[in-house]
Amino acid sequence: MKLIGKHLEKGAVGYVNLRPEDDEDMWHLYNIIQEGDLVRAQAIRRVQNVSSTGSTESHRIKLNLTLEVSRVTWSPSTSAGETSQSAADQASNNAPAATAALQISGRVASENEHVKMGAFHTLDIEANRDVRITKPDGWDSVALARVEESCVPGRGAEVGAIVCGEGTAIFCLLSQHMTVVLQRLEIPIPRKLATNSAAHEKGLIRFYATLYASFLRHIPFATSSLRAIVIASPGWVRDAVFDYIMSEANRTNNKTLLSVRNKFIRVHITSPHVHSLVEVLKSPEIASQLKETKFAREGIMLDKFFKMLGSDEMRAWYGPDHVTLAADRGAVGTLLISDELFRASDPTTRKKYVDLVEDVRNKGAEVLIFSSMHESGQQLNQLTGIAAILTFPLDVEVVEAEEREAKEEEERLKAEAEAS
Repeated sequence: MKLIGKHLEKGAVGYVNLRPEDDEDMWHLYNIIQEGDLVRAQAIRRVQNVSSTGSTESHRIKLNLTLEVSRVTWSPSTSAGETSQSAADQASNNAPAATAALQISGRVASENEHVKMGAFHTLDIEANRDVRITKPDGWDSVALARVEESCVPGRGAEVGAIVCGEGTAIFCLLSQHMTVVLQRLEIPIPRKLATNSAAHEKGLIRFYATLYASFLRHIPFATSSLRAIVIASPGWVRDAVFDYIMSEANRTNNKTLLSVRNKFIRVHITSPHVHSLVEVLKSPEIASQLKETKFAREGIMLDKFFKMLGSDEMRAWYGPDHVTLAADRGAVGTLLISDELFRASDPTTRKKYVDLVEDVRNKGAEVLIFSSMHESGQQLNQLTGIAAILTFPLDVEVVEAEEREAKEEEERLKAEAEAS
């Protein structure tokens, strides 16, 4: 994302001009833009002109429109290889991946010679086109932090992953905020029997050859931003896949691929599915290499929370009400919160979570905002979207009882004051 311009007055009221460049930037905009914001971007509108003779001419024009946002919709990108395909289909498949779609709907909020004020319109936000976002009630700290984070130069995918099974492979790229499935591969391999060992070997070779071609097409192994290339599988498929990739690189004298051999990490997982990437990110091999990355830290802390939930539950709290109680007591050591909670259509609800984040940070605790486009974020969403690891144990029932007593005492004193 490029920051084109920013003008914020007292109270953080004003606008920010941004230029999205890729799918991840679209995801950032989806999390930044809220209902009630004013968004200005390029649009295409059909205009009708009536001549003096009464004939009507219709044509499409490009114009800049400002909408008061009533709805924001996001559709992740889908790869041309997303569905399972045969080896022949894969070899001939060179279609580019479709980009993510971000649509902003609302009523026109500024005068335009071609569109009436108040007319309903939908803006299709496109890459490399400027978007101006104005928040009439001011920019909160979470939104501003998101803008700053999205505009850090040199961002890109940090992990390439191949999640393998026998005859199956899923190619993914992991960046700070997204897990993108690039292709799903499925090649039938006959069972290995004494009577058809040749067919089994032929199926394996077809699988490995197709996987290698897909790897070269989808995984940007030569880019400096890619820290690791993970091959994960149950059993020993990962070793066979790695050996084939290296042998083909030697056979074809692919010096670029051979030079990044040290980026490859083989990891055991329990099942050959995308959700197993959570296991990958918390594995010791990956954790040590990616300990500075945001999503690896999230995976490690979520795993720590779940383990604590089973062994030290008085230090593992979840749910908005309980986490807020823990924060009020200054007990939160690490706050785990999903970005999905900040997309609440009700501004009051969003403000509640923003205030909670700021309060926890001001008390010196760590805040991890999980992306719901990662598997770890989706797991947190299943657990209400918010959790906390406490610095000291607290009994939920005792704290709730104390809160009830304090509230009853407050109501009693208020009633006495009104009576007197």
